[in-house]
Amino acid sequence: MPTVTTKFGSALRGALAALALSLTAALAAAPAQAAPQPTIVLVHGAFADTTSWDGVAAQLRSDGYTVLTPENPLRGPAYDAAAVQRTLDTVSGPIVLVGHSYGGFVITQIHDPDVESLVYIAAFAPVRGEVAQLALDPIRFPGSQLLPPALQVAVVDDPQGIAGKNLDGYVAPDRFHDVFAQDVSDATAADMIAHQRSIAIAANLEPSAAPSWADTPSWYLVSAGDRVIPPSSQRFMADRMGATTSEIDASHASLVSRPAEVAAVVELAVGD
Repeated sequence: MPTVTTKFGSALRGALAALALSLTAALAAAPAQAAPQPTIVLVHGAFADTTSWDGVAAQLRSDGYTVLTPENPLRGPAYDAAAVQRTLDTVSGPIVLVGHSYGGFVITQIHDPDVESLVYIAAFAPVRGEVAQLALDPIRFPGSQLLPPALQVAVVDDPQGIAGKNLDGYVAPDRFHDVFAQDVSDATAADMIAHQRSIAIAANLEPSAAPSWADTPSWYLVSAGDRVIPPSSQRFMADRMGATTSEIDASHASLVSRPAEVAAVVELAVGD
């Protein structure tokens, strides 16, 4: 039977074609759905606790980010990485993982597919098999003042109950301001001393596993006035890992003395 084309059928086809073109144009003009914003996880280092991140966390939260500051047990890289991982497991979506000082050694041990970038703030960034103490080698990287009598040792009642990890190091209170945070006020230094937490000596002698920075985009903020981890050591580690590197004229405690600048580097990692 021959097909009969009617004026009604032609009009209908024309209307449908126009509708299809209109929908295509609307979809092309619509903005792409924004990717979920990463959660920023800040890991503190030795001789500090989560309060060391207060200024940075406040800045990041005021800029609209979700920020977590897990406790770092300071017992050893593998043990501490597992503790931080438990916090990461509570996060849904992408993560930017940030470590200060020994916290950098800890985040180097974490291989979580949700971590999209790493940020090191005056931090240890080891290769496989390396121990933190090598970054303080006075022959290769002179300048650290974290030596006796500034560095003290004490036997502690280890709350984690880990055999052999109850011999801890800490910074002598009368040397803390000058060695660890020379660019903060006396009042701020006193508060940091009150929050100081010692670290197991064995933690600095535990070899690193395969580094997470090897396959994760990384940033490094060097503290040019650091009296704990020599700036030359920081630059060496940052260059070795191929990190996006910047410097700040600050003490080892740049996260306390210069929180806005530290937060800005973290936000660069978020925006990559």
